Amino acid sequence: MPLRLDIKKKLSARSDRVKCVDFHPTEPWTLSALYSGNIFIWDYNTQTLVKQFEVCNLPVRCAKFVTRKQWIATASDDMHIRVFNYNSLEKAHEFEAHTDYIRYIAIHPTLPYLLSSSDDMSIKLWDWDKNWQNLQVFESHAHYVMMCQWNPKDTNIFCSCSLDRSIKVWGVSGGAGGSSSCHFTLTGHQRGVNCVEYSPGGEKPYIISGSDDRTVKIWDYQTKQCIQTLSGHTNNVSYALFHPALPIILTGSEDGTVRIWHGSTYRLEATLSYFLERVWSIAVLKGSNTAALGYDEGTVVIKLGSEEPVASMHSGKIIWAKGNEIQTANLKLLDEGVTAREGEKVPLSVKDMGAAEVFPQYIAHHPNGRLFAVCGDGEFVIYTAQALRNKSYGPALEFVWAHSGAYATRDSNGKITVFQDFKESFSFKPQFNVEEIFGGRLLGIRGGDFICFYDWTEYRLVRRIDVVPKDVIWSEDGNNVVLMCPDSFYVLRHDKEAVQAALVSGVAVDEDGIEAAFDLQNEISDKVISGLWVGDCFVYISHAQRLTCLVAGSQETLAHLDRVQYLLGYMPEQSKIYLIDKELNVTPFTLHMALIEYQSAIMRKDFPTAETFFAQLPESLHNRIARFLENQGYQAEALQISKDDEHRFELATQLGKLQMAADIIVSISAQANPAMPPRGKWKNLGDVALEQGDFTLAKRCFSEAKDLGALFLLYTSVGDADGVLDTGKLAEESNIGNIAVLCYLLLGETKRALEVLVKASRLPEAAFFARTYCPSELSRVVKIWTEDLAKVNQAVADSLADPAKYPDLFQDYDLTLAAEKVFEAKRKNPPIASAYGTEKEILEMDVVEEIKKMGIDGFQSLILKGGSGDKPVQPVQPVQPVQPVQPVQPVQPVQSAPVPAEPTPAPEQPTPQIDLLTPEPAAPLAQSSAPETVVESSSPELLVPDAAAPPPESAGGEPPAPEQSGGGNADLVDLL
Repeated sequence: MPLRLDIKKKLSARSDRVKCVDFHPTEPWTLSALYSGNIFIWDYNTQTLVKQFEVCNLPVRCAKFVTRKQWIATASDDMHIRVFNYNSLEKAHEFEAHTDYIRYIAIHPTLPYLLSSSDDMSIKLWDWDKNWQNLQVFESHAHYVMMCQWNPKDTNIFCSCSLDRSIKVWGVSGGAGGSSSCHFTLTGHQRGVNCVEYSPGGEKPYIISGSDDRTVKIWDYQTKQCIQTLSGHTNNVSYALFHPALPIILTGSEDGTVRIWHGSTYRLEATLSYFLERVWSIAVLKGSNTAALGYDEGTVVIKLGSEEPVASMHSGKIIWAKGNEIQTANLKLLDEGVTAREGEKVPLSVKDMGAAEVFPQYIAHHPNGRLFAVCGDGEFVIYTAQALRNKSYGPALEFVWAHSGAYATRDSNGKITVFQDFKESFSFKPQFNVEEIFGGRLLGIRGGDFICFYDWTEYRLVRRIDVVPKDVIWSEDGNNVVLMCPDSFYVLRHDKEAVQAALVSGVAVDEDGIEAAFDLQNEISDKVISGLWVGDCFVYISHAQRLTCLVAGSQETLAHLDRVQYLLGYMPEQSKIYLIDKELNVTPFTLHMALIEYQSAIMRKDFPTAETFFAQLPESLHNRIARFLENQGYQAEALQISKDDEHRFELATQLGKLQMAADIIVSISAQANPAMPPRGKWKNLGDVALEQGDFTLAKRCFSEAKDLGALFLLYTSVGDADGVLDTGKLAEESNIGNIAVLCYLLLGETKRALEVLVKASRLPEAAFFARTYCPSELSRVVKIWTEDLAKVNQAVADSLADPAKYPDLFQDYDLTLAAEKVFEAKRKNPPIASAYGTEKEILEMDVVEEIKKMGIDGFQSLILKGGSGDKPVQPVQPVQPVQPVQPVQPVQPVQSAPVPAEPTPAPEQPTPQIDLLTPEPAAPLAQSSAPETVVESSSPELLVPDAAAPPPESAGGEPPAPEQSGGGNADLVDLL
């Protein structure tokens, strides 16, 4: 069976010539020793350069991690060995080791030993615990010694290779003066030998070597014979090694290619070329499928095949492959009292079953669990699950089980053979190129851009579907199937009765098969790593490492995983689903079968059955069920079940049960931090109450939320003067100046509005506001403004005109003071709302001209009586709020009830005064239109009012209510 080696490039980093590469065993680091004399350390996960430092100005031919000392040991052409700390990059030690170039260094796996081989034809053993004492020197080669490697099975033995065409095996005595003679020599290469390596783990007594004769040889060091020669490279072979996890051999050559050979059959599996010129070094990471390649022009890190473990589970019994070894574990036999926590490793008792006859790339249980199949190396073997006894075998590139226990195989020619009761039933070769086969209720065969499903009993097409799945997963009852594509997956419903009826009727089937065989249920745009069916629920692990449950199109995340894991199986009696990672660690997650059945019943609208399963569920799952019911549109039922106050509030609000929602907020407030009240929820509920016309509840909600903008809108809409006053006070306390000014202005409390501006240090606005509405306060405000401005620019401050000092610059200033007194008197007896038609005439008059025409007494009589004088003024009577507070006349607001006026202090007698900054006179009384006041949204202050821009005329309607945060324009009455 050709190995399924999906090769992915994880790092490609260009640099100077790389003479040696090595992996850090725990960090995602690749070390590159450069011909330029530098060391680079790359992170192959992030494709970034982590560290770099210079060793010397001559080539560094070899460098190795010594992780137990946190070192990097280097050998260079200046004949020195140097040791650096790879965290601080400081040099720990340096000494001259040889009299010629050092070709290679090998670190002992456990002892403090380092071997070095050199062009001086010697190998030396160094002990770093003894201050780098030279313990032994090995001399027997007749040419440059290119490499030396420790034997992993017997770490007192090492081998070496040389350009004298030989491979020698040596032993170390552990002390000075020991025997340094060669144990034996292997010869057979026609030219110099560049590299040598032992088989990892010592499982096989093999040595591999690569030579300038362009061949790779595998040697049995026990029989001292060459057992295989690999030919194919077109230039010198610079590196060769066995992969520690996969049954492959990697070889690199100066022809620029890396070749992958099968470790058992020695068949060439793949040839890699990354166009970076010659290959000089190869390194592999133990326990991983990762390999690093050193080229003339840079470093490449690749991932060979999948790291998904070869494992299968049936009824709690797990079987997996560890190399060629088959191991088993039983989840039902966990030690008593041992309970695995959610997402934590299960303490399993693992039993060795023996070695498989082939290298397993696929393991799967028979549907009844008593047998399992292993497929690999172009063959399949069916074993008994209790003991590793051979039940059946044969040639196969792929092997799949049917739901009934039948199985099918695919050979190298694309022929499909179906077996029933371990005997060949029929075989066929499709008219298209077969890429992969899938088992289950139907036999799936994938072509180039489609998949065809066939019946297991005979060669009959059931359905062709134009998708290219990488896996097909059937539910246990065969009614549902998932087609896992590279970036999404499809959930299909299989109609077995429709297929059977079509087959029995004998109706001719076209090239697309039986249309009624499948019905598309869902298409989910999520990349699936692995998945399985639990009843009618599809559980899968996504590419983002989320364990997700899919029921009738509704997705729910069960857990977020902290590492790459794969689904193994489900145990209904434990209500647990089990996952496995590449290190064969098994972890459980809870998934109640009753929950799955309940959700399925709800989707079928089978409510009596759903109630039955609901009674079996623990209360801890009620919130999860409530979320599910809400997604399905059953909000009322979800509200009854949910125990989460946050969720219950959302549901009560959606259902219009506002009083219940308010009670829930009170419950949340009792449990919450007093410093962080749930104002957001009060605000949301208030908005809903306002939409539904429940003003009482809306007022309560906005008050709890301290939403002054909403309170302002509410009170002005219903004409509640007391509410507007309270809102203004609250806004002033909260430093929300725009709301406070508007509230006071609408109530005619102009001096309180002016004080808000002064406290907010908006002195220019306060001065213009006083000139317009409170001329008696103008001199005081200008004085404050001048003092404040003098801190910044004295010259500008001196240019401000005070009416107390320059009365001649303020035209008709005395008239504005008189008008202010008249309107203050008017404020004590505000008109009723029904008098708006009469009072409107006052808003349209030219106040200054009227005073000049009628005199102060006549104007006062007109204003206090109201209107043009030909209509009697009605006595002010308290009435219920019927009209909104009008912002057109701050001194005489239109109100539904009289507002108690504060006592007005007697204004000072004016002296001859002048204008402030402009010779234009300010009108003392209301005109037909008002200046615009811009409300600032980001601070408790107001922008400068634009007195030059005429606002729209008042039509008697209510003004647009600003938000609490500002952002609108308010029409204000200009009394000038």
